[in-house]
Amino acid sequence: MKDITADFGTLYNPVKALVIYQKYASDKTIYVESYDMDKNGYPTNAHPLSLKESTQLANALDTSDELKRNFLKPLGLLPKNVLYINPDHDGYAIWHTPSQKADLFFVESLGIPNGKASIPPLLWKASKNTLWIYALDGTTAITETTSLYHAPYFNLYSDGRVCMGTVSVNIKTDCLLEEFIQLWEQYFFNSYFSHLISEKSPVKGNIIQLWQSLVNTRKKFPMKVLIKNGLTLNKLLS
Repeated sequence: MKDITADFGTLYNPVKALVIYQKYASDKTIYVESYDMDKNGYPTNAHPLSLKESTQLANALDTSDELKRNFLKPLGLLPKNVLYINPDHDGYAIWHTPSQKADLFFVESLGIPNGKASIPPLLWKASKNTLWIYALDGTTAITETTSLYHAPYFNLYSDGRVCMGTVSVNIKTDCLLEEFIQLWEQYFFNSYFSHLISEKSPVKGNIIQLWQSLVNTRKKFPMKVLIKNGLTLNKLLS
């Protein structure tokens, strides 16, 4: 019988094994134990993971592709409407948009026509997979203590997270900041508003009647209908 071992490619021998322990407690403290592997592949010499071993593990996990990531990197100067960037693997960006006219789409059952309508200033927070939206009163400069309001839309959870429904979100790991912002705004405004998740209006009064009165008119968005949600910008920086 022909020996085809050489055709398998590079062979790797086990030299180290890690076991991760976690407390059954609220703080979820983790402890990592390291084992050396003998020539037969059996674990020996159990000991706490050392600093040297931790560094070796980090280097092994860090690939050249990851080092070249452009996730949330701006093309040039940072856009003026961007407030915060966390470019980590699970990072996010926070930006704001002014009061403006926007195209809005509603499912037929709501009885609201599709069309352009005035919307309030908005604060956006987005990661690769999740979007949160809040309203701003637009009267003061934005700081860490700026109060946030419930965004006056359907398809939102009480914490501002957007239910994207059947929208296919595709944010690449090397997505530049400007493209990232553009994609999320397109995902949001090109989707159809359909229902209230909490069955509680995010505005004072009836949200359906609000948009019926605004779509395809010249009316400005009535800021007095906004409701504070108890959050400040500082609480989003986590």
